[in-house]
Amino acid sequence: MLKIWGRQSSSNVQALMWCVGELEIQFERIDAGRTYGVVDTREYLAMNPNGTVPTIVDDNTVLWETGAMLRYLAHKHAPDSFWPVDALNRAEIDKWAEWSKINIAFKFTAPVFWRVVRTPPAKRDPAAIRAALETLNGFLLIANKRLADHAFLAGNDLTLADIQFGHCLFRYFDIDIPRGDFPAISRYYKSLAQRPAFQRHVMVSYEELREYD
Repeated sequence: MLKIWGRQSSSNVQALMWCVGELEIQFERIDAGRTYGVVDTREYLAMNPNGTVPTIVDDNTVLWETGAMLRYLAHKHAPDSFWPVDALNRAEIDKWAEWSKINIAFKFTAPVFWRVVRTPPAKRDPAAIRAALETLNGFLLIANKRLADHAFLAGNDLTLADIQFGHCLFRYFDIDIPRGDFPAISRYYKSLAQRPAFQRHVMVSYEELREYD
């Protein structure tokens, strides 16, 4: 059985777990990171010298780095519609997956989410948050245009690209920030929110991350 180390409130763990749920992979998840500890133990660092989450063990294979894990599991378990065998079709999906990681996940999680949720109110920097949202909005416009003509980011089927993009959206729509007018993304998010694996693994509380003082 696939073993996964990582706390449920980690956005990277959520992306991995959503993929695992969509592909109906049997798993055991062990809480690790932040208040759960584990990641600084000798045993864990022998698996993942970075001391980060998630980490997976599948048979005798140990992997860290979320993108690598997603691709590995997709190659092993996913249908062709999710992660194609054809190199060109796969590259088209991978293009949007990489774009999402670099331009959405990286530009939302630390610059926006951390500043709003993981920073005490008295220490927040409204100007920095506004600037980060302006940057993020430029890339969300690209996604909105793409989703205006497609049910999912890479086409008409849920793919690995949606895992990398969509796992940010629960927090994006849930936290107290001004949001731009992105009707196609709103429609897309509502469709994701109907998926059982998304509900189970992404639409979860992040209260343990919140800083109050």
